[in-house]
Amino acid sequence: MSLVNLSHVCSHLQNASLARLGLTSIPYTRLHLSLCLLLQKQGFFSSVKLAGPTPPLSSFPPNADLALPQISKHRQPPIARRRTKPEDQTRETALVRMLTEGATPELLTEEGWVDEDVTWASLHAARSPQSLEEEGIPLTAMGLEIPSQPLSLPPSNPSDLESTVTQSNRASRRLWLGLKYWEGLPVLRKASMMSKPTKRIWLNSREIGEVVRGRRAGEVKDASVQEKPEFDAHAANLVSKLCNRTSTAG
Repeated sequence: MSLVNLSHVCSHLQNASLARLGLTSIPYTRLHLSLCLLLQKQGFFSSVKLAGPTPPLSSFPPNADLALPQISKHRQPPIARRRTKPEDQTRETALVRMLTEGATPELLTEEGWVDEDVTWASLHAARSPQSLEEEGIPLTAMGLEIPSQPLSLPPSNPSDLESTVTQSNRASRRLWLGLKYWEGLPVLRKASMMSKPTKRIWLNSREIGEVVRGRRAGEVKDASVQEKPEFDAHAANLVSKLCNRTSTAG
């Protein structure tokens, strides 16, 4: 069953790259997590994060201007650049601090927060957390005001965090992967299985060594410079370093 799920993951990643998606998700399993971390280490993914059915907030910039930092930098006049507030000092952050930490407007003003953001946060801090999550708050992006945007407060219970896996939420956990592109082309162009569920392929130590060196071994084609053969996410280092010194097959 693991090979079937892994085949679906390979097909999904290939389709997501062809569709030029910046963020996609796959079901969470230990095998998928090990494979994704290995691909991230080799430079195929920009990020690997564990969350629920919706992507984590850390995958997005806090405001629209940070999505294009170079463009927004040149659009601002020199005086406005010097007056630009830090990235973490946003209206939403001030509101969350007032609700969770009990920060007062005077304290935020002393820390250097903009008066407009403090006033806006004080206005919405009087509402209940349930009202903020259901009715939402107005957000400003690229000069336009977007009403009724939901605000999710950080949970007080650590077991309610998205990255925490419990027996009740394990089925809904997903791995959110940041796909990378270079000069308009996806870094991960093709993802396929050598050993398929309907036809498993077993290689001995000599054949594994041939594939690692870029040569053909039986039915397994030789790997080109752009290809990264992964035999087992749990034993990737063992394959590359010890395949010639062991006599086990895999």
